Amino acid sequence: MSASPVGVVQQTDLPGLIRRGKVRDLYDLGEQLMIVATDRISAFDVVMADPVPGKGVLLTRISDFWLQTLPACRPHHCLYLVDDGRCPPGYERFLDQLRGRAMVVRRVDILPVECIVRGYLSGSGWKEYQATAGICGVALPPGLRRSQRLDVPIFTPSTKADVGHDQPLTFDECVAVVQDYLSKRGRGVWQARDLMTYIRERALRIYEQAAAHAERCGLILADTKFEFGLYGAEVLLADEVLTPDSSRFWPRDGWQVGEDPPSFDKQYVRNYLESTGWNKTPPPPRLPAEVIARTRERYEEAFSRLTGQSPPAAAGAAAAQS
Repeated sequence: MSASPVGVVQQTDLPGLIRRGKVRDLYDLGEQLMIVATDRISAFDVVMADPVPGKGVLLTRISDFWLQTLPACRPHHCLYLVDDGRCPPGYERFLDQLRGRAMVVRRVDILPVECIVRGYLSGSGWKEYQATAGICGVALPPGLRRSQRLDVPIFTPSTKADVGHDQPLTFDECVAVVQDYLSKRGRGVWQARDLMTYIRERALRIYEQAAAHAERCGLILADTKFEFGLYGAEVLLADEVLTPDSSRFWPRDGWQVGEDPPSFDKQYVRNYLESTGWNKTPPPPRLPAEVIARTRERYEEAFSRLTGQSPPAAAGAAAAQS
């Protein structure tokens, strides 16, 4: 890891840009892809005008930590992190923008479902349980309370919406979505039900290994979402893995059944936006420096607790609103 401070990268405009998401920029490297995690931050499906300095580096390195640490994460799509020792040919002059925040990955066919695992009753799962006594067709015991630990973790897939919110799917509905995807692409190696059964079992294994590690770090992994893709006939874990943006981490000493514990994510941003009366449509309000700093502190704490490393310093934090 470079000892020099990490610069603020709100957007990249390099050769080969394919797509710009809410947070990440995707580049075509021919047989491979490069995913660049910027310091953009979104809330309520809207990208904020102000970045969180160094956020992309923190999330990328957390993902890489899990990919290298948990046996169930393998095989995965990541080939290497871009850093001083390794950079894709032709991008060396952009190293200051890419260092620590870019992953070079295999080009996989990403399946069109979010693979969510829940070990605790929170978020949208809690709301669905209150309405249906289950989540995604998985029946749960009556009388459970908010933030309660489930007897066993459950697999609760959802759609991947380009616009609006993802919608929950039963396992059979998930199989149907994947079957349609495979049929349209002529993928005859896997049957959709066999594929999703394998992915469900693997997602649960990854969650269990990650939750055990988090427990040793004084954290609770309440829920998380994974993405999987096909690389030929091989099923690879893809996208970001077990970061505060894709997972709900709670401090163990702050957890209490019946209450919603503070999480290591962008809750400071959400709370501030709620206090402004903003209607949750663009343009968003500017973020005060204190909100940005507090948000970064939460990401840094998650990084330090999970990896056992000191977070990389962020340069230009004071200038983030310039």
